[in-house]
Amino acid sequence: MSGQTDAGANALPATEQTEQQAHDGGTPVPRLVLASASPARARILEAAGLPFAVVVSDVDEDAIAAAHPLASPAETAQLLARAKSEDVAGHPKASGALVIGCDSVFELDGVAYGKPWEPEVAIERWRAQSGRTGELHTGHWVVDNRDITSRDDGAPLARPATGALSSAMVRFADVDEEEIAAYVATGEPLQCAGAFTIDGRGAAFVTAVEGDPNAVIGLSVSTLRSLLTEFGVSLASLWEARNA
Repeated sequence: MSGQTDAGANALPATEQTEQQAHDGGTPVPRLVLASASPARARILEAAGLPFAVVVSDVDEDAIAAAHPLASPAETAQLLARAKSEDVAGHPKASGALVIGCDSVFELDGVAYGKPWEPEVAIERWRAQSGRTGELHTGHWVVDNRDITSRDDGAPLARPATGALSSAMVRFADVDEEEIAAYVATGEPLQCAGAFTIDGRGAAFVTAVEGDPNAVIGLSVSTLRSLLTEFGVSLASLWEARNA
């Protein structure tokens, strides 16, 4: 999964506060806010024809994982996705929007692997996963920031939210030491869960994916569609809003 730090070039400005004025059954279509700095996730939403803004969360991923030592890799992905979405939901630029949080965790032999950050770590991970199969978990969490009111005592009401996990099995080719060193030297795997992508150079070392490829990249559009439906928002209405 790619997890770099710049936002998608075609995302709507994060300062945009007006709801999209296309209608689905007479209801204004809300804005989408992606709570992620990942350009790969932004590209997925862009390719899916969805209008969105980007507001990056300040969540400390390592601290959240450390606070839940008994969580499985899949549970950790969901915890992180929820934390990111809830963090951005409190941001003024996310007011009135549906906030999408995602996070990915790679699992090999029951152990969770996030971003390696350091070249030495990435090299060791590739030595361990070469020629093997692991599972990439991507958590999704959507917070509904529309029509948030306050209780009689002035405290805000809880924001409606929902989430789901999308996982896929990833089978790797046998990769030799020269290839590992060359790949890690590109810098691509350092900020990717599992130290690989399937939408970049790492695709050369992935022989099969069983599950949603977009989930491996970082955001499952089919999962997002189901979550948005729970809030009465259809992809068709969002497409119409973008074209309006």
